[in-house]
Amino acid sequence: MRPTDIAISNYRSIRRLSIPIHPLSVFVGENGVGKSNLYKSLSLLRDAATGRITRTIADEGGLNSVCWSGIRKRGEDGRLQLSARFDRLKYSIEIGFPSPLSASFAGEPMIKEESIETTQGKRTVKLMERKNSLVSVRDDSGAWVNHKDAVLPSEPALAGFYNGKECPEIDLIRNAMLGWRFYHDFRTDPASLIRKPCLAITTPSLSADGSDLAAALATLYTIRQDATDIQDAIQDAFPGAELSAWENNGVCEFALQLEDMPRPFGAHELSDGTLKYICLLAVFMGYRLPPFIALNEPETSLHPSLLAPLARLIAKASHRADIWIVTHSEQLMEALRSESAVPIRRVIKSKGATNIEGLTMAGEYREEEPDDDDS
Repeated sequence: MRPTDIAISNYRSIRRLSIPIHPLSVFVGENGVGKSNLYKSLSLLRDAATGRITRTIADEGGLNSVCWSGIRKRGEDGRLQLSARFDRLKYSIEIGFPSPLSASFAGEPMIKEESIETTQGKRTVKLMERKNSLVSVRDDSGAWVNHKDAVLPSEPALAGFYNGKECPEIDLIRNAMLGWRFYHDFRTDPASLIRKPCLAITTPSLSADGSDLAAALATLYTIRQDATDIQDAIQDAFPGAELSAWENNGVCEFALQLEDMPRPFGAHELSDGTLKYICLLAVFMGYRLPPFIALNEPETSLHPSLLAPLARLIAKASHRADIWIVTHSEQLMEALRSESAVPIRRVIKSKGATNIEGLTMAGEYREEEPDDDDS
């Protein structure tokens, strides 16, 4: 299942946003407008499926750091709210501070509510509802079945409640969100695992940290035995170059032969920008792409000459997966605009809150008015 829209409330600089998800979504904005919070909130939502959402919040400094940073109305508790819709199914989660009587550490993020609902015609029907530690699911007759203390207060039911027979939609949504992949940056320092051989395990899609890059590339060369597309992409970015990847004695390695060099360069010898671009090649040209891919500022450390080839990679991959790009590069934005018909969404800050130009409160984009030059 692919997500059709997501909603975010009270996350850092985001007061309230409902954002539709298209095959290719591109968000561009200046530093400080909160565009990275769009990326981070999606990653946090996925952590509800892994069971790590409250731990991630604690790692980021706790609720005081993660929740809405602006002015609140009197009496408003400022709960963090996230949701994702998958066609007729919608998953929602709310996180807040523990009550005085709850069995928890002081200040520990607590999951207050969770729900799964479905749309049947014009009706909305809840299939699962969680309040604190009580999980309630509908049986086949439509009656509620209660499971007291089914999960810990800090544990999402999406990850911790495994009674799929009673509510198969939990498994459906959890598995869909576990398939999301997030790429924020790739370590390219000399000690990075990306620069080292890795175990020869068939790798259909690159891991979030890129540590299995050699295996992801060797899967294309050795398992699929067809590297035509990736070689064409290498030629597009580095004219005259040739990439090779192989398995030897249980490990995978790769090398890049540049046109003006007498020998191939191994991963440990490549420049940071070249190595990162090869990581992006593996992201967008893997044996099997994740259904949803989000990238935060993929242009970082790339030479400007690589942005047009990167845009072509992204546009082509959007036919195989939903892709979410957050960037501050006007050059990448223009390259993407020339490679696809996707509208570029500008992230702005208004009265201290992150917003997206043209996005309504209902989660729809207003049609852009033509420029005077176009009329």
